[in-house]
Amino acid sequence: MSAVPVYGAIEHWVEVAPDREALVFGERSWSWAELDRRVRRVAGALRAAGVEPGDRFAVLDKKHPVCLELTLAASLIGAANAVVNFRLSAEELAHVLGDSTARLAVVGEEFAPALRELQSELPRLGEVIVLGGESDQYEEWIAAAEPVADPHPAEPGDCFLQLYTSGTTGWPKGAMLTQRSMSAHTGEAVSAYDMDERTINVVAMPLYHVGGTSWALASMSAGARTIIVRDIVPAALLDLVERSAATHAFFVPAVIQMLLSDPERARTALRSLEVLGYGGSPMPAPLMERLLSTLDTPLHSVYGMTEMSGVFCVLGPAEHRDDTREHLRASAGRPLPGTELRVVDPATGDDVAPGEVGEFWVRSEQMMAGYWHMPEATRDTITPDGWLRTGDAGRQDGDGYLYIEDRVKDMVISGGENIYPAEVERVVIEHPAVADAAVIGVPHETWGETVKAVVVPTDGAEIDEAEIIAFARERLAHYKCPTSVTVVAELPRNPTGKILKRQLRTRYVS
Repeated sequence: MSAVPVYGAIEHWVEVAPDREALVFGERSWSWAELDRRVRRVAGALRAAGVEPGDRFAVLDKKHPVCLELTLAASLIGAANAVVNFRLSAEELAHVLGDSTARLAVVGEEFAPALRELQSELPRLGEVIVLGGESDQYEEWIAAAEPVADPHPAEPGDCFLQLYTSGTTGWPKGAMLTQRSMSAHTGEAVSAYDMDERTINVVAMPLYHVGGTSWALASMSAGARTIIVRDIVPAALLDLVERSAATHAFFVPAVIQMLLSDPERARTALRSLEVLGYGGSPMPAPLMERLLSTLDTPLHSVYGMTEMSGVFCVLGPAEHRDDTREHLRASAGRPLPGTELRVVDPATGDDVAPGEVGEFWVRSEQMMAGYWHMPEATRDTITPDGWLRTGDAGRQDGDGYLYIEDRVKDMVISGGENIYPAEVERVVIEHPAVADAAVIGVPHETWGETVKAVVVPTDGAEIDEAEIIAFARERLAHYKCPTSVTVVAELPRNPTGKILKRQLRTRYVS
């Protein structure tokens, strides 16, 4: 697939349908022509502030269309928008902003005090522009700028968007997403989800996540009407989908669970959806059954990652409702046409036999350029011949469907046997007293490691450790089963819903 400059799609719709609504946020909306004028003025403001090709600037805020117009403006001047997770701790925030070497930051009013406290630790960060509220500086900042009339000539390898990985195994790393990688992703996503100019797309995921920014850029490239949702309030989200007659939406399973708390309301409000994508964390089997029985909406399971600019594997609507192959509902689907995939023994680099568990390696034009200022981590992730090690362990069946077992780094080795915690978690969570579960390896004198389950009880339930272990032993080989069970009120998760196994290991291994 040939790389097309990201802003080229915007320019197309400005020419074809200048007055059609492009972007919606609350009560405000912008036509394609209005959006183009704003982006070019933002690009001019960035240039006037000294942001040059190759430089980074940062955005720290909840979901706001300004983040998208800054990303598009970055693509016009050869710079990169480093979108920062607003949920980070002060220490993490200082690390990400320092790592990004951002010269300028646009910060939402509610996060401005926290950023000011860190500025002394960020010598490179010069200008801070407050967005929103009574202290808003952003509109005045762009109003004073001259629109860019001579964009930087975009090259396929230019990084214009820098998104930071979730950091479940250490400090977040800045994945450099390029004109080529995002254009390739956009083309695949538009095709996979049947997006076009009639699409009305709801963006509910954070914009520091590919499930937010990449999902939005895909629908914008298709000429769709793109609606940005600032906060997830289930009742308001259902009202929005119904009122706007939205055709496309993407949610994490936790949000879907909230939306289904009132099945009748969900059924009515979501009836306009032609595509309901989900991903970011595993879909528990009980929730899948509720979803299938409550909605007739076509479902798309999404497997993707920041380093691949977004989705690269999809399970489509037909597979979700194929009663003759119910096992497919546990699958991550099949790779998109532009993606090559291997299942590899991570120790040897050799392909494993079909059906055996290994690490998924992928190769595609969607691949990031690497990690910002981390050449060693980049070499550890991208092989010399262009394969990206996903870090995900799983298998591929004879029909090409992928089944994710776990993260390679989370694997437990007990008595020489490899145990993937996700397999154990799927069984433990089937127990009626268990609402949520995570499995880790803990030291054992004889076996090296043994399996520990950390569980959250359902409302009003009492967890019996021996009962959970016996339940697992009826369904799994004994060496895979928990030898201890700890009950907690909740599991530590990152903002996208992934369980932070590192925190659990720190807490319980010691």
